[in-house]
Amino acid sequence: MPQKQNTILVVGDLMIDHYLWGSVNRISPEAPVQIVDIERETSVLGGAGNVVNNLHSLGCKVSVLSVIGKDEAGQELHALLEAIGTYSYLLEEEGRKTSKKSRIIATHSQVVRYDKESKENISEQSEEALYEKFKNLCDAHDIILLSDYGKGVLTEGLTQKLITYAKTKQKKVLVDPKGKDYSKYAGAYLLTPNKKEAIEASGIDIHNDVTLIEALKKLKEMAKLDISLITLSEEGIAIFEDKLIMRPTVAREVYDVTGAGDTVLASLGYALAQGKEIVAAIEFANLAAGVVVGKLGSATATVEEIEEYKASLYKGTIESHIKSFDEIKTQVQRLKKLGKKIVFTNGCFDILHRGHVSYLDIAKSYGDVLILGLNSDSSVKKLKGEGRPINTEEDRAYILSGLESVDFVTIFSDETPYELIKMIEPDVLVKGGDYEGKEVVGSDIAKEVKLVQFVNGRSTTKTISKIQGTSC
Repeated sequence: MPQKQNTILVVGDLMIDHYLWGSVNRISPEAPVQIVDIERETSVLGGAGNVVNNLHSLGCKVSVLSVIGKDEAGQELHALLEAIGTYSYLLEEEGRKTSKKSRIIATHSQVVRYDKESKENISEQSEEALYEKFKNLCDAHDIILLSDYGKGVLTEGLTQKLITYAKTKQKKVLVDPKGKDYSKYAGAYLLTPNKKEAIEASGIDIHNDVTLIEALKKLKEMAKLDISLITLSEEGIAIFEDKLIMRPTVAREVYDVTGAGDTVLASLGYALAQGKEIVAAIEFANLAAGVVVGKLGSATATVEEIEEYKASLYKGTIESHIKSFDEIKTQVQRLKKLGKKIVFTNGCFDILHRGHVSYLDIAKSYGDVLILGLNSDSSVKKLKGEGRPINTEEDRAYILSGLESVDFVTIFSDETPYELIKMIEPDVLVKGGDYEGKEVVGSDIAKEVKLVQFVNGRSTTKTISKIQGTSC
């Protein structure tokens, strides 16, 4: 993923997700209900605010436009947005209640929710003021996200004005829709309805691939979309581009789906703003959703968490563990942000044998991630002479990457791996026991050096001699 910071503008219904956390040990004597002993309270951004929070977690520069009430909850919203450095233009409308949803959580389960909010459309004056501000901000942002929770900010008139103006500026508009009439969003780049919402809007009962395609086509036609998309919970996201394309969501464990739709909207916007094509964007959004549903409450996902999650899902793909220097550098940066202890070792590993496997297994035990620097064919020849290596660098890298103990393999051609070690700056540097009393290349860089004794009688040279029928 490129490292540029995106600027994204969010317009929609802001709200506060308020949580009261407690435990249940009694039943009320007044009625057959649980008594929750509240131990702590937390408040986070909800609705369009959760989209903002997700974008902030992804490292975006975010602006938000909305209408709120002149009340205590409105002041709280201002403070929450200010705390994450978001530029906010929030019109305060007389008589309007800022949306606040309070959830009582007992023993990791939601017991009840109660809401305080206004649902009527904003006034014409507020609508016009919001539109004028939008026109001033549009040029400075890479992409526009509309988060419609049906609370009255995104009126039909305002929504059409925003989409029409954004298109004149060649800005993609992504919408999380509400209601049954999607003509309100005509001209948007894409919508993110879930299956239930898509059924209601299209009038098509989605129960197989044929009906899914029919619904996708109808939604595209109804709302004049560039991309027709439907989110399908654990089945992932589906789009139709000449053919049906589906990408599943894989969650380690589902704790809470609260705000998962916000994460999909935010992560799609982020990925598209980064220049990804639509299929790659939905794959990224699925990974982000897989992370957040494994958390409790309106959660977010960072790029580092998403990359870590992706790595865990594709751990079995051998080729994915063979990295170039640039890829290793990116992986190391990610792993260090996650607080992982990195181990490095290097060698030729020409004909893999028990001694190698034992050595690498012990090396991995010294940390969380083992990176192996593999001598290229040319450097093996310099070290071992003509006729070596027996196996090519591609074959050796592939075999080593298949070992459970090895997380990443990168091939180097220098006489020593010093420059590679300098780039990685490992926590632990591992070498063979034959380096006892000798200088270990890179020992001035690594925090710690470990020497591992070889398995007696096991070596590549002995293996080659045995194959050739000579004594060693």
